[in-house]
Amino acid sequence: MAAPKNYGGRGELVLLCALLGALGKIGRGQIHYSVPEETDKGSFVGNISKDLGLESQELSKHGVRIVSRGRTQLFALNPRSGSLVTAGRIDREELCAQNARCFVNINILVEDEGKLWGIEIEITDINDNNPKFQVENLEVKINEIALPGTRYPLPEAVDPDVGLNSLQSYQLSPNNHFSLEVQTADDDGAVSPELVLERALDREEEAAHYLVLIATDGGEPRRSSTVHIRVTVLDTNDNAPVFAQPIYRVKVPENVPPGTRLLTVSASDPDEGTNGEVAYKFWKISEKQSPLFQLNENTGEISTAKSLDYEECAFYDMEIQAEDVGALLGRTKVLISVEDVNDNRPEVTITSLFSPVLENTLPGTVIAFLNVHDRDSGKNGQAVCYTRDNLPFQLEKSIDNYYRLVTWKYLDREKISMYNITVAASDLGTPPLSTEIHIALQVADINDNPPIFPHTSYSAYIPENNPRGASIFSVTAHDPDSGSNAQITYSLTKGSIMAAPLSSYVSINSDTGVLYALHSFDYEQIQDLQLLVTASDSGDPQLSSNVSLSLFILDQNDNAPKILYPMLPTDGSTGVELAPRSAEPGYLVTKVVAVDRDSGQNAWLSYRLLKASEPGLFTVGLHTGEVCTARALLDRDALKQSLVVVVQDHGQPPLSATVTLTVAVADTIPDVLADMGSIRTLTNSDDSDPTLYLVVAVAVVSCIFLAFVIMLLALRLWRWHKSRLLQASSGRLAGLPASGFVGIEGVQTFLQTYSHEVSLTSDSRRSHMIFPQPNYADMLISQDSCEKNDTLLTSIDFHECRDEAASVQQAPPNTDWRFSQAQRPGTSGSQNGDETGTWPNNQFDTEMLQAMILASASEAADGSSTLGGGAGTMGLSARYGPQFTLQHVPDYRQNVYIPGSNATLTNAAGKRDGKTPAGGNGNKKKSGKKEKK
Repeated sequence: MAAPKNYGGRGELVLLCALLGALGKIGRGQIHYSVPEETDKGSFVGNISKDLGLESQELSKHGVRIVSRGRTQLFALNPRSGSLVTAGRIDREELCAQNARCFVNINILVEDEGKLWGIEIEITDINDNNPKFQVENLEVKINEIALPGTRYPLPEAVDPDVGLNSLQSYQLSPNNHFSLEVQTADDDGAVSPELVLERALDREEEAAHYLVLIATDGGEPRRSSTVHIRVTVLDTNDNAPVFAQPIYRVKVPENVPPGTRLLTVSASDPDEGTNGEVAYKFWKISEKQSPLFQLNENTGEISTAKSLDYEECAFYDMEIQAEDVGALLGRTKVLISVEDVNDNRPEVTITSLFSPVLENTLPGTVIAFLNVHDRDSGKNGQAVCYTRDNLPFQLEKSIDNYYRLVTWKYLDREKISMYNITVAASDLGTPPLSTEIHIALQVADINDNPPIFPHTSYSAYIPENNPRGASIFSVTAHDPDSGSNAQITYSLTKGSIMAAPLSSYVSINSDTGVLYALHSFDYEQIQDLQLLVTASDSGDPQLSSNVSLSLFILDQNDNAPKILYPMLPTDGSTGVELAPRSAEPGYLVTKVVAVDRDSGQNAWLSYRLLKASEPGLFTVGLHTGEVCTARALLDRDALKQSLVVVVQDHGQPPLSATVTLTVAVADTIPDVLADMGSIRTLTNSDDSDPTLYLVVAVAVVSCIFLAFVIMLLALRLWRWHKSRLLQASSGRLAGLPASGFVGIEGVQTFLQTYSHEVSLTSDSRRSHMIFPQPNYADMLISQDSCEKNDTLLTSIDFHECRDEAASVQQAPPNTDWRFSQAQRPGTSGSQNGDETGTWPNNQFDTEMLQAMILASASEAADGSSTLGGGAGTMGLSARYGPQFTLQHVPDYRQNVYIPGSNATLTNAAGKRDGKTPAGGNGNKKKSGKKEKK
């Protein structure tokens, strides 16, 4: 133990203290040291490394440090010597006041072991304080009638030291009237000096006496102090004030406001007059207590001058003196007890915090050391510490008021990377007070998660003929770890495509995961690529994951159709296909075969006829490419037909190819060879001129026919207006002759002016077309027999009058009128009817047949059995050529009724053959219904 050398035989005392400290360590489980007060900074206190079982220079390595509250500045650790030394000046009187023994308790933390050690250090006293009086000069008033032996209390001297170093004796300066006696209190052992009157006083001889009181301690060297006493001799006043109670006691809570009245002391003096007036004042009060209380010197009321604090002082004692004008005194003692109030919240201090903590830390690992302190006393100072949140941490009680914050389950940084731990402390007072602190704990990452792709597989699509180096796809993986554990590197698994390494086709950016095409892909060679992308982190150990990527090449329309048949001859000439003249419509002449290397819609092919020397003669199948005849071949059709067929795909933009076909129209090959020399290719003008003329002619005829129909409708409305007038005179018309309704001359005139011929001729073929040209001036026929006032009727409406007047029955129509496709008249490029021989749906063919019917009706009116021309020709040979005879034309005459005649047109050929028209009974009467043409 360290002790100053200038204190004589104090070495033995220090040795005794060390021995007592060692015994205390064994008995109490703590380490005990002692050190004298007022030692120099760095003075040796104890060998802490040895007592802790550590080497002298390992204190820093094991994290040994002082963690006590409020006492850390008194002591320090010497890391070199491993000893506990003083950190500054230590004043025992300031720490322990007048306690006989002074102990200072500190705690030392060994961090790597997670242990706390309690150290008890006794501060031994040295004689470093003089006895001190509260005043330097004192006046004592004594009545002259005072009897010898009267005692007068003198002020006590205060020595903060203890033991022998404290106040030991008082000494009074020599005089003739007074002596000094020392009284020792039974309760606390306090020594009080008293001035004893030895001889009676005579104010007339000596009005004042001057004395010196000396207080001396027992230390080495001895220390003393003095007070000068002036004794004033007063006139007669033989009664001193007397208090009602020798001791006053009061309890007051610490939270009373300043100015609160605590109690009132009262003293009485039986003297009369001014000798009975009493004044109160503090007689004995400490320097710390004096500013806290105030005393009314007239009333004796004691009140608080400042706020009281139980934590600073819980008990106050003082003496009150009552003095009359005759200097007679009375004293009483006042004891004030301060009651504790729960006015201090617990304080939580983080002694040590281990942050960050690894996420794989085992449960039970210490995270922090906490200290809880409440300045209140009793239940108000008892605090309970706990955690508020449901977190994987819990508090465990350690020694004294220390707690350990430990983990109770494993941590996962990927779920929670930082914990905000709320630690609360609450006392047991009423009402309870609490406080809380927040501890931010970082969780350190370990590489425990591999990179993760959002999908198990990916599919990407890239059009063929892509530019080299183009970005084709991007993959992204996520690693929930942090730092280098989350840095992801992308790579492609090695492989080969068409005997070439995969890396020569596709590359990947190792940082971003973007894939680039190193080649321009061709769908016709590679349709898809199967890749395996690997994502690896940078942790230790390294973790990785894979994902499959299917890269599909999309086809583009980059290949034109290729014609496989017909193959062009190698000598530069064109191939010739044969079509017999007897071929029926739909006859397969040849077939164009083509393929497209593309796929899907880009490979869908369609065929169409781009150009033909004879439009309408051949057709091409849209999807089959079959070249067929659209109609029967005629003698006027040219021997050589040139066709241009285009094959087109459905891509965007579409691509096409063309082939030129030459079709020879002949029944046999010798016919082809005979005319081969005269075959020459049709020019564009040969193909286009007749077609243009035909379109113009059709448009003109359509307009004329439409105007004619409008006129007929107008006349019919006008006739309907006049029909009511005809109904009134219908009875009169029954007797009129049938020939009066329609003049046959009018019909003949109408037929002569209605039609004319237009002939179109080209070098390679001939077209014979009939264009009706109606003459509207001759369409009105006078019918004197229909009305008395010479009403005009049209030749078309003659059957209305026939219903009123004629009694001749019409023969039923002949149903045997159909003829084959080759026998139907019409233009070379017209669309013919179906194979059943129904009435032609072409407008021009219909008009021509109507014209023939009217012509036949005209001839029948003249009494002829044939319709002009040669026998059995109906006059068609001159119009349509020698091939159109009566056997090719249906018999329409039986459906024609000639007004004014009871005859029905019959088939001349039938007469020649001896056939009778079906239902040819001209005597049957027609039904009452009106029949419209």
